[in-house]
Amino acid sequence: MAYELEDITISQKIFYYLLQNRELREDDEIQLYKAYTENEAIMNLVKRQGEVAESNIERYGNVIYLIPKEDNDFLGFSKALLKSTLCKSTATDKDYYLGQFIILTLLVEFYDGHGSSSKTRDFMKVGELLNCISDRLKEGVSYKNEAEEYSGLAFTNMLEAYEALKSDDRGSRAKTTKEGFIHSILTFLQKQGLIDYIEADEMIKTTKKLDHFMDYNLLNKNNYNRVMRVLGVKEVE
Repeated sequence: MAYELEDITISQKIFYYLLQNRELREDDEIQLYKAYTENEAIMNLVKRQGEVAESNIERYGNVIYLIPKEDNDFLGFSKALLKSTLCKSTATDKDYYLGQFIILTLLVEFYDGHGSSSKTRDFMKVGELLNCISDRLKEGVSYKNEAEEYSGLAFTNMLEAYEALKSDDRGSRAKTTKEGFIHSILTFLQKQGLIDYIEADEMIKTTKKLDHFMDYNLLNKNNYNRVMRVLGVKEVE
């Protein structure tokens, strides 16, 4: 298929804007937004550039997002970078996977994959999140021990890493404490525009960006069941 030179130029402007901002909002750049949504040729060109850059271009509501693919360490985050960002300086793989599990637990507490929207609550307290993490890790260890065959997450290792963190109810920000480790994860998610972390109230809220993404993905029943299996839930009705 042959493309007009003007369409190619506009698609490059849109993709460059996405590289700079990771999202294109209708309210911020109406002309670029309308060019993408109203011209199929331009949309296809932008999506092709995204594929070359190992990323997906998706529109949720009135926002177009650039979403790096899982193994995209250039536009996304490598394992090493995430480990250094989220975990203590002496972190092992156990600590890294614990961090990923905490993020997954947070998502499941906010979204359940049912109804017209996957979101089930408006906010969550940090203390509640701490309790949920502990409970889910212990449930996972119990399920693993009871199962005849198990090839899922290493719950025992993650529980050991979690229990090795100190407890400090004085608001510690040290990554060697449970509270500090959670704080570093929540701060990271806030910088990515995925949550609003209100430290003074120890409250967590999700953003529209995350809501759109989770509606698109978790309302797919296969994706939801996959997440629940990872967390050790045997069967989802």
